Amino acid sequence: MDGVMYFTTHNATYAVDAESGRQIWKTKIEYPSDTITCCGITNRGATWYEGVLYRVTLNNHIQAIDPKNGEIIWQKVAADIKEGFSMTSAPLIANGTMITGIAGGEFGVRGFLDGWNPKTGEHLWRFYTIPEPDEPGGSTWQGDDWKRGGGPTWLIGSYDAELDMVYWGVGNAAPFNANMHPGDNLYTESVLAIKPKTGELVWHFQFTPNDSFDYDGVNDPILADIELDGKIRKVIMQANRNGFFYVLDRTNGELLKANQFVDKVTWAEGIDMATGRPIVAERVKKMLRTGEKTEIWPAAFGGKNLAPMSYSPTTGLAYANTFNIGWKYTPVEQPYKKGVFYIGARFEWAFPEGPKGYLRAIDPLTGKAKWQFPTAIPMNGGTLVTEGNLVFSGAQTGELYALNAQTGEKLWEFRTGSGIIAPPITYQLEGKQYIAIASGIGGVYNSLSNDINLKNINPGGSVWVFELGNGGDTSTVHAETIQPPKAPDAQAVSKKLKSWSSTVKKGAELYEQACSHCHGVEMKTSGTTFDLRTFPKNDKARFINSVINGKGSMPAWGNKLSKEEIEAIHEYVIN
Repeated sequence: MDGVMYFTTHNATYAVDAESGRQIWKTKIEYPSDTITCCGITNRGATWYEGVLYRVTLNNHIQAIDPKNGEIIWQKVAADIKEGFSMTSAPLIANGTMITGIAGGEFGVRGFLDGWNPKTGEHLWRFYTIPEPDEPGGSTWQGDDWKRGGGPTWLIGSYDAELDMVYWGVGNAAPFNANMHPGDNLYTESVLAIKPKTGELVWHFQFTPNDSFDYDGVNDPILADIELDGKIRKVIMQANRNGFFYVLDRTNGELLKANQFVDKVTWAEGIDMATGRPIVAERVKKMLRTGEKTEIWPAAFGGKNLAPMSYSPTTGLAYANTFNIGWKYTPVEQPYKKGVFYIGARFEWAFPEGPKGYLRAIDPLTGKAKWQFPTAIPMNGGTLVTEGNLVFSGAQTGELYALNAQTGEKLWEFRTGSGIIAPPITYQLEGKQYIAIASGIGGVYNSLSNDINLKNINPGGSVWVFELGNGGDTSTVHAETIQPPKAPDAQAVSKKLKSWSSTVKKGAELYEQACSHCHGVEMKTSGTTFDLRTFPKNDKARFINSVINGKGSMPAWGNKLSKEEIEAIHEYVIN
């Protein structure tokens, strides 16, 4: 706005001159030691409305900021961080109402959407995504499961001003293990159509009833008018984590199309177009019946993760970064404990021999890819398509790519200083068009994948801006990352597990619940968080003190885990 670019990190808001990059102001955010989140410490941007900047914080504060100097105009708190709630995505302004979502499904929270007056911060309404037993949808839960049922709303929705309708995705049920929450579990794994002034639910569509695999329904709802059977339809499109590409009529929620858009889907045989329900595969039914470890595709990363896709009315194609990763999944019973990961499952990733991801140009009506651009590591930074038929997207190894939107031909690449997990943006100043991208590795894949290709990526934290010129080639030379040694194979690890004491086994269980989302499954880290496999065996006091009181970006766990539990985790770590 007025030649100023605003951007956020989890603990700061910045204003910079959009032409020169010079910082105008920076406002820091201080967090209490017990601030804990799932799946990467991050923030997904700010919102501008009538001369005011709005953002959220990890400890659930909503801030109205004066864009001239960064001062806080008003600040409200949406939820208690100690319950497992957090906020990571920008607010949405719709018909004069500001709407915010909430994260925390992995901690067994009860999700909701809030409506606010953006001028004053007055709280206007709250819509719970998990209904109480006597409310519509309440019968899809059993007993008290609804009280800790998940249903987070952590990614921003979309707004249709003509219909005055907000479309917002709802995330996973808690815990993952479907045996622990029988029923369809409304409104988890759904898209909601609501009225922004009141929070009234107009319609909903559920993608994955009684989900076991964290197939969050929050992925970006793309609004478009497309021709279908000779008629222009107002549609909402979503490339769902469950591996199917959905096209719905956004006026009433009618399912129009649902097609597989990734190579491998094993949890379902397809979508029943009469009911909209998935045709659940026999392997999943057997897994839930027997508790056997079962390979499932896609993994929790989904066929597409949170990175926003884009749609071009010119080509009629949607451009999405897709994942080609499965997991070996075992459902387990787990008691609920406030503030601790509540997933009810053990898992390990199933990586393919070839590319782990593709940038795909997808036909929304068939799910088929017109072209695909493979990468060794899945790109998870969003796409930008221009009217000039260019597609821009960034890689987690640091490259920013420009591709031909019609053919997928790579036209240009530039290697930034770190991994990219943000979407590119474009803007104009004084007749010149620019492309901007934030570079700084982080996020869910980096935290949880233990992908050794990310081991040597610098943490970064920068914004890169490029002027669209006359077609001259300013590409940088591509460089492969140097991989560290691979971890021991699963057979060797399994042999070691049999010799563990009951204390070490208990520590392994607690580690999965409390530590794995930052330090990696089985302590296999991608490298940007502390590698606990290197922790000295003879420094127990340091370990216990760090866990109880927190250290650096790690929150304090002393109010969530007992000293005995922390000692058990220490025994697991050193063994």
